[in-house]
Amino acid sequence: MSDISRAEVAVVACAELFRGDGEIVVSPMGFIPSLGARLARLTFEPDLLLSDGEAYLMTPDAVVEGWQPFRKVLDTVVPRGKRHVVMGANQIDGEGNQNISAIGDHSQPKKQLLGVRGGPGNTANHRTSYWVPRHGKRVFVDQVDVVSGVGYARAREAGLRHHDVHRVVTNLGVLDFGGEDHAPRLLSVHPGVSVDEVVEATSFPLSTGGVTETRLPTESELLLIRTSLDPKSLRDKEVPS
Repeated sequence: MSDISRAEVAVVACAELFRGDGEIVVSPMGFIPSLGARLARLTFEPDLLLSDGEAYLMTPDAVVEGWQPFRKVLDTVVPRGKRHVVMGANQIDGEGNQNISAIGDHSQPKKQLLGVRGGPGNTANHRTSYWVPRHGKRVFVDQVDVVSGVGYARAREAGLRHHDVHRVVTNLGVLDFGGEDHAPRLLSVHPGVSVDEVVEATSFPLSTGGVTETRLPTESELLLIRTSLDPKSLRDKEVPS
């Protein structure tokens, strides 16, 4: 297979978020992260428990294989770090704080968003990654307007032992907070994207030492994406090439 799209690279990057996770509950929010989680389950992480975000555990082809009501998730899974969620983000800053609540002053915001939702509980209790389909300075800001997901400085102050902001996958590349004192760094750029392009689209400084190119999907992964997971190519609407 050829003509690999940017969306397919992003799907594989999201799949890689779960490498090494083993038998834990994964909750991918959004279409591309969901494709990535399903791809990981079908290939290198067969023990993943795919959640529909509510009460069911699903197979990669959307067959119900278990029942896990939300109360049970909150009582037995979330507080013990046995979950990996991929959330969206309207804003992310250099400390790893995330905002999905409001833009502007919280007392009188310019724009009301979702509210903090599960951001605090997710980031306090288990591994959390983020998916950003449009990498730009409006998302990657100097300081978030409202803290929904907790970043590293606040987690350290609160002594959150399960806090783990793992990675941020975007339409341009992959970032994490694995630099000195959890400084943000650029891990990889997608094919056709330059390091300078990502740096210019980010408001805070990024460490760029050792940046690689995001890996391409294998032939078998491409076949799964194109014929089984997303035969209608809806992925390309979220991440145009």
